[in-house]
Amino acid sequence: MANKPFATIQDLEDLWRILRPDETKRAEKLLDVVSDTLRVEAKKVGKTLDTLVSEDDSYANVVKSVTVDIVARTLMTSTDQEPATQSAESALGYSQSFSFLVPGGGLFVKTNELARLGFKRQRRGVIELYE
Repeated sequence: MANKPFATIQDLEDLWRILRPDETKRAEKLLDVVSDTLRVEAKKVGKTLDTLVSEDDSYANVVKSVTVDIVARTLMTSTDQEPATQSAESALGYSQSFSFLVPGGGLFVKTNELARLGFKRQRRGVIELYE
């Protein structure tokens, strides 16, 4: 049984930008991988993401948005060179400085994206040191 992605190519184009022809096939695969990644993250906190999505349309839209954000960030990551988001260069001192979008590449889910899905919450507790 194949799981259905939480977003479609059309959602990606509606919420982010029109994809180039070479990006479409990669995006289709990424939508599957990201959706399954989110399912695994939900299992880690004892939740079933597909059930939550089917029960609440608002939550389904948040999951769709998070899925699109992760896929868009991954598509922006260059596959043939390091993607610099910021750079600085000097002339006579021969100095260069770059900040990279995803050092080392790969797919990742940010902590704030997990928090948007309700998978990361602040915990508070008390430890009794003395009885």
